[in-house]
Amino acid sequence: MKGIEIISTGTGLGSRVMTNDDFSKIVETDDEWIYTRTGIRSRHFCDENENNLSLATAAAKQALERAGISREEVGCVVCATVTPTYASPSTACLLQRELKLPGDIPVLDINAACAGFIYGLEVARGLLSSGDRPYGIVIGVEELSKVIDMTDRSTCVLFGDGAGAAVVRADKDLLFEDYLGAKGGLEIFIEGVGSEKSTVHMEGREVFRFAVSAIPKVINAIFEKSGKTLEDVDHCICHQANARIIDHVVKKYKAPEEKFYKNMEHFGNTSAASIPIAMNEMCEKGMIKKDETLLLVGFGGGLTMAGAMLKYRGVNI
Repeated sequence: MKGIEIISTGTGLGSRVMTNDDFSKIVETDDEWIYTRTGIRSRHFCDENENNLSLATAAAKQALERAGISREEVGCVVCATVTPTYASPSTACLLQRELKLPGDIPVLDINAACAGFIYGLEVARGLLSSGDRPYGIVIGVEELSKVIDMTDRSTCVLFGDGAGAAVVRADKDLLFEDYLGAKGGLEIFIEGVGSEKSTVHMEGREVFRFAVSAIPKVINAIFEKSGKTLEDVDHCICHQANARIIDHVVKKYKAPEEKFYKNMEHFGNTSAASIPIAMNEMCEKGMIKKDETLLLVGFGGGLTMAGAMLKYRGVNI
């Protein structure tokens, strides 16, 4: 099997910004209550002219333009989402049309919730290993505002809309170590197609306990497989669900805070999109340099957990 590396990144965000103060006008809450428990102050929502597909398209186009490659070199599109605009066709199929990609490549959606982007990297790695085209596009995208119960203050303040995309390249000599796993349960769920109303339901304490154990489990498994340590990693980008979860991991590993990036303050929890959005923001800020090693760690509904260690090879934005 080939390894893969990140060539470029891109982002698409809902244009409507919802602050904690905005939520205080809808449900019984306030900025202090939300921020001290989550680290979130604002998030992006889609307006009436935006949706899951438009966010994914914006992110994928930006990543493709930055990669500087021909569309004919793209060998697959993998889109991770739990909130597609259509149950069918897939977001990936519609992206293929929007991006004018070749018609003889595999394109598909996957659902692994907040670990979806990393699952998508593994799927893309497998698809590219059996094809002749070296590049793939992996997208994490969510329009969670359409499945929020605005009367439930414990969940509605957590989520945001957005998309993050990466162009990846496959080659047998590239670094790629990963760990994928699941623990089946309904601690987080959204009703499916045909339901009168689909909304996010979450047992917050159970999910928190799962997350603070899942992240070290994933990290340790990758280090055991690779023979690497945290000192070999330049940046660790975890799913941006809650600042307290990441702070707990930093304390456990006695790691420098700057190694574990956090940006949920202005984006909230964007599920499958959170890791690529954070990665793109770091690239745009010049925090990630060419040839640096990234450790990505996701956890979420399923319950799913995933991690991947790979290189960033893109040019500095």
